[in-house]
Amino acid sequence: MLTVTENKFNPEGYWSNPIPSEYCFGETVPSPKYIELFDQNGYDLTILETLYASANQQPSELHRYKQTLKQDWIVQTEKIEGAVLNHAYLFERKGYEGDAAEQLQKWCHVNPTLYKVLKYRPKWGIDFSMDWVDREGNVFEILHFEYDGFNYTEINSLRKKLEKHLLSIDWDTAGKELLKRKYFLLLSFERSNLEY
Repeated sequence: MLTVTENKFNPEGYWSNPIPSEYCFGETVPSPKYIELFDQNGYDLTILETLYASANQQPSELHRYKQTLKQDWIVQTEKIEGAVLNHAYLFERKGYEGDAAEQLQKWCHVNPTLYKVLKYRPKWGIDFSMDWVDREGNVFEILHFEYDGFNYTEINSLRKKLEKHLLSIDWDTAGKELLKRKYFLLLSFERSNLEY
């Protein structure tokens, strides 16, 4: 059974609190290592961004191998076969304003690579992945849907619409239908190869 969590997007797209001086690296300006592997399009946070997250009381958490602003969106009671939810997350990435933006701007004059962080626009994203697994060894994705954007109202509205739709689907039936079609396509392919 799928259930929507109480988690919601934070509509505030900007961090305004600067990083306190006690967290400031023992350096005058953060070096490039604080923004290593900057994620141009996704939600992975650099070390510098995780420091801003802490300064703005928005804890990040580990996702794969990087920190992100991620929350569970839809969850499923434990299930080991049939339609099994792989993941359903809400993601966020923040921009900077106020004292945080001023702090970054000063640092950017010494280390221009920090403009990557300063110029980043706030965005929100949804990620839903439902898999099929069975005792015969069939494994495939029934649906994997990802969408993100820079307009909070648009993304949050889509989230609400998707919740109703995703909860209304009989995922086990959908998985069985796809499995039937998979076998039909394989049989058709095998027959067409025999004719050559």
